[in-house]
Amino acid sequence: MVDTNKSNNPKMISSDTFIDSLKQLAQKPFRTVPYFDPGVWGGQWMKEVCNLDVNQPNYAWSFDGVPEENSILFDYDGVTVELPAMDLVLYQPKELLGEQVYSRFGAEFPIRFDFLDTMEGQNLSLQVHPLTEYIKKNFGMSYTQDESYYILDAKEDAHVYLGLKEGIQPNEMISDLESAQRGEIVFDADKYINKFPAKKHDHFLIPAGTCHCSGKNAMVLEISATPYIFTFKLWDWQRLGLDGLPRPINIEHGKHVIQWDRTTKWVKENLVNATYEVKEDGNDCKIEHTGLHELEFIETRRYTINNDSLHKTHGTVNMLNLIDGKSAIIEGNFEPFIVHYAETFIIPASIKEYTIKPYNCDKIKVLKAYVRS
Repeated sequence: MVDTNKSNNPKMISSDTFIDSLKQLAQKPFRTVPYFDPGVWGGQWMKEVCNLDVNQPNYAWSFDGVPEENSILFDYDGVTVELPAMDLVLYQPKELLGEQVYSRFGAEFPIRFDFLDTMEGQNLSLQVHPLTEYIKKNFGMSYTQDESYYILDAKEDAHVYLGLKEGIQPNEMISDLESAQRGEIVFDADKYINKFPAKKHDHFLIPAGTCHCSGKNAMVLEISATPYIFTFKLWDWQRLGLDGLPRPINIEHGKHVIQWDRTTKWVKENLVNATYEVKEDGNDCKIEHTGLHELEFIETRRYTINNDSLHKTHGTVNMLNLIDGKSAIIEGNFEPFIVHYAETFIIPASIKEYTIKPYNCDKIKVLKAYVRS
């Protein structure tokens, strides 16, 4: 296996070393190498929190814990080798994902955590994701991008566009979107789309078919199913991409998947902070179910932890993010693993149980996602 990420410094390991490294990694907590990218709507939050280049105009995206996009680092006697994180999924699927998840999704990692930074930035594009039936029929995918916005941070004027207003006429909305795309009018999003205030630790659920986007001045931890390239943009606020060209709009696809019955009352009752406390055996910290919606296959739980907190994988991969607090330490039948604020980490299914507790601080909050059985 040859690492040519730095063409002037290639590195090579044997296939036996490669396989053995993946086997070891599938038995312990790990992080992937995060990826950051600017965008037309990008913000300033990640620059400071993630120690990024302050000379860049903004950072919009971060993929942190997306095996399809991220890499993993191995250390061999001081020599660092960088490999695709998908190698772990492909070569150790049962150990990483668990038998149930593997039997359902195959050698795919079904959960995705990423950041959307609009702090001092702009609104995301108004968009909708395809229903499972539509993505299967048109693009050959077996599941779709159900998702959610967890608000890591927000300014006072932050908001999220989510679902449709009561009594709107679908034909009128589509006609206005098409007219706006031709440059004839400016689409009035506030006329058709609900606009909810967003504050730190709010959780907005977004099952496929729901019109949505984050507004400016929010820092979003997006938790979603993995297929992410089928986003049907409906309106992009009259702007160009960083390349100076209009960004793709997909009204023709979008109008076939918008769920017109997801209006204000239903959205408030089902998709905005649908949070309640739950209990887990052997764990006495505060535990809250924050999502996702029953139409989505991902369960998310928020843990407020003052001391040791016991967690069991129940044979399925866990993906977590330290959403509050300076740092945390994860312990079990592996070397202690330390994570810092806003970092995503993965617990393979092969780890039966583990503990999380604050590290160099008094209290932390952790958000955990896993595939519902």
